Amino acid sequence: MTRPARSFALRVNGVEHRVEGEPDTPLLFFLRNDLALNSPKFGCGLGECGACTVLLDGATARACAYPVRLAEGRDIVTLEGLGTTEAPHPIQQAFIDAQAAQCGYCINGMIMTAKAFLDVKPQPSEIEVREALRYNLCRCGTHVEIVQAVMLAAARGRRREGS
Repeated sequence: MTRPARSFALRVNGVEHRVEGEPDTPLLFFLRNDLALNSPKFGCGLGECGACTVLLDGATARACAYPVRLAEGRDIVTLEGLGTTEAPHPIQQAFIDAQAAQCGYCINGMIMTAKAFLDVKPQPSEIEVREALRYNLCRCGTHVEIVQAVMLAAARGRRREGS
C-alpha cells in the first residue's frame, strides 16, 4: 500500500530543494528525475551494486533503496557536490589520474564510498581499501585501478597534511 503524495524538503549539495512524491519513493528517483543529478545510477534497484551511492550526513547510502521520507532534513551529497570539472575533489582527481574508469557505471559508487571511507580512515592499507569497496560492483574489471586511485588519494592526503 502506497502512502499519499506529499512535499519533501531535501538539502542536496548544499542547496535546499522541494520535491513532491510518495514517501516510500526511492531518493534516487528524485535526484535523477527532479533535480537532474545523474551521477547516482540505477543499477540493481535493490541497494546491492552501489551504483546509486550518495552520502547522507557523511555516510554512504544506497539511494535506490532509501525512501525519500528518511532523507528529509539530512545533508545529501552526490558526486556533483564533491567537485567540478575545473576543480575536481582530490578523490575525483585521483580516479582521473589512475585512469580508474572504463565504462564508468560503477564510478559514482566507488568514488562516493571511497570518499566516506577516507574521511574516516585517511591512511588505509590496501587490504582495508579492498574491504571498504567490496560491496560496490564493477562489471568491467577495473578493480585494480580503482584500488590504486583510492591509495593515491590517501597518499596525496598524507602529503597535504604533512605526514
